[in-house]
Amino acid sequence: MTLAQKILASKAGKPSVQTGEIVEVEPDRVMSHDNAALVIRQFQEIGVQRVWNPDKIVIPLDHRTPAESTKTANAHQIIREFVKAQCILKFYEIGEGICHQIMVEKGHVLPGQLVLGTDSHTTSYGCIGAFSTGIGATEMAGIWATGKTWLKVPRTLQITIQGTLKKNVFAKDLILHIIGKVRADGADYQSVEFSGDTVDGMTISERFTLCNLSMEMGAKCAFVKVDGKSERYLSQIHNSRYDAIYADLDANYDRVLSFDASSIESQIAYPHQVENVAPVRQFAGRKINQALIGSCTNGRLDDFAVAASILGKRKVHPDVRLLIIPASRSVYLDMIRQGILEILVDSGAVVCNPGCGPCLGAHQGILGDGEVCISTTNRNFKGRMGSPQSEVFLASPATVAASAIRGEITPPESIHSITGNPIHVR
Repeated sequence: MTLAQKILASKAGKPSVQTGEIVEVEPDRVMSHDNAALVIRQFQEIGVQRVWNPDKIVIPLDHRTPAESTKTANAHQIIREFVKAQCILKFYEIGEGICHQIMVEKGHVLPGQLVLGTDSHTTSYGCIGAFSTGIGATEMAGIWATGKTWLKVPRTLQITIQGTLKKNVFAKDLILHIIGKVRADGADYQSVEFSGDTVDGMTISERFTLCNLSMEMGAKCAFVKVDGKSERYLSQIHNSRYDAIYADLDANYDRVLSFDASSIESQIAYPHQVENVAPVRQFAGRKINQALIGSCTNGRLDDFAVAASILGKRKVHPDVRLLIIPASRSVYLDMIRQGILEILVDSGAVVCNPGCGPCLGAHQGILGDGEVCISTTNRNFKGRMGSPQSEVFLASPATVAASAIRGEITPPESIHSITGNPIHVR
């Protein structure tokens, strides 16, 4: 069996499961963010007085924080009152960080677990070997009430990546390249297993980026197998025992794709689909108004360290707004301790509180008519970050930093690194 099959079989209490089979399962953990207000409304309509297991529910406020409207403020108030009444202790207030970063960083996810969240990029937790996927608010309300849900066992796409990434080419470039080849629907309702020596050499943060963006090719879930790096990372944040699950050597994959990492150059996803991928050089010279480094895809310490190594003592172009949004309070503090934040602020960047920021087009830097943003976020749909007449390009932190300096889309290799080698957090 594949990883997805083995985990779902374990959670369903069955010796084996087949692709396409419907299984009833109890998740190990469930997560909702600001949309918990909608889940609460649905839960109350069911008529159950108490949630099935408050210890298994995690609720971070991250999407619209601090509240940008009265409607959001009222929704946050409903959530705060509910978590107190239901004794849900794993509640994270505004400024603590993005839900997906919090789930992994705070040890709420372990290898071999089944984790469901009311957010599509819940696929991120596969970076440490968990089956994690997004569900709707009504489904979540049903779980809060009963502790159970059903899932269809997905087929599995194995993606093998070999070779060493070139200088100034990162995990974000790699996964954008893969999405461009597989396309937006190429992995619909499939589990994706990443393997190969390139993946073996990646940090947990880089693996997080792979699994996070797998959603943009339709994946139901995504995995990187648990190894020594995973174990060392988990030992630093969690002292609980866990049983890592691995795919069988004779697992039956629906499809196997291979990629040579050494042949990939810096990539960019151009408007208005993530699958619209090309080398950055093809868009070099395109004027930008805003640059954004952050989000659950690329808002960790290593991402900002890369940006700082490129910016150095340079200044952001006077026609560009560079926004810096840490994925969590912990990342924010580490940026301060390591001097990264000082470099970014001195360059002219604007630092926002940890959270999703303008990624979802709600506040903290939405775009006006005709404006262009280059961003490390995960989606570039029309109107995603504000005006439907604006454009969003997706790229790595290196490409975004280089572009912020020049005021136009710029391949990072054209900007010489001043501060030396970027910091990699493992």
